[in-house]
Amino acid sequence: MIGILSAFGAATSWTYACCIWRTQTQKYKSIDINLIKNIIAFLVFIPAFINLSSITELKHIFILLISGIIGIGLGDTFYLKSLQTIGTRKTLSIETLSPLIAALSGETFINENLATKSWVGIIIVSISLFIILKKGNNLKEENAPFSEKNNIKIFAFPFLSVLCAVLGGLFSRMVFLQSNLSPFLTTEIRLLGAIIFLISLKGFNINFFLKDIEKKQQKKFLISILLGTNIGILLQQVVFKTLPIGLGWALLSTSPVISLFFAKNEEREITKKIIFFTCFLLFGLTLIIL
Repeated sequence: MIGILSAFGAATSWTYACCIWRTQTQKYKSIDINLIKNIIAFLVFIPAFINLSSITELKHIFILLISGIIGIGLGDTFYLKSLQTIGTRKTLSIETLSPLIAALSGETFINENLATKSWVGIIIVSISLFIILKKGNNLKEENAPFSEKNNIKIFAFPFLSVLCAVLGGLFSRMVFLQSNLSPFLTTEIRLLGAIIFLISLKGFNINFFLKDIEKKQQKKFLISILLGTNIGILLQQVVFKTLPIGLGWALLSTSPVISLFFAKNEEREITKKIIFFTCFLLFGLTLIIL
């Protein structure tokens, strides 16, 4: 039950944070937004290192650093870049593949064999999410700089975001299966890995853009970091610790449904079809949970 509640909490936190980050992608580079949010989140959680014991195996720390580089450093940057270039709906449409990819990865690499009903639930969730997003034709989109005809450029960023996020989660799950490290500490180590990678990638040229935005926007941005990065990743780690990665990812992928609560802000019409497939999705989640 802790893992289930954590998944929904993480999805809610991430959804709200993305509403704020998306507005920033129109003004600043995705890599800059990702780096600044990770640095601030790391500083908030720095007391977690108190629990770092001398008996902690270096291989687990190394795997978590790699997990942070791939899942947070690369994955979040690709996600933000995708929001910037093709908009929210198309990005989330590709993200609906993540539960299936996560379930296949868990079964292939760490022998997490799921029951038939769980597979059916994951498929229902993925299909429902995709249809819900395809029906959201009234969702306001930013001006995408890439042409619809250029499929490779349109879908490269969200696909890479999905692959990186799942791979980062898989590494975290592997560590939890082999150690007793806490979600709190693993979150901080993953953030450290992401920061080291992004700073190196930028040649130590950090753009502290927070000083250039209004105080009201600064507060919103800091709240989004606390919710989307600190709380979001922490709850995500709880999910990876307590649930098989395929099941956990299906629950974490409910952000599009949660975003319906922000429909007014997104100028999106909630149709009968969206309501139907939301109920169908809940049926899929029930199969997964039970």
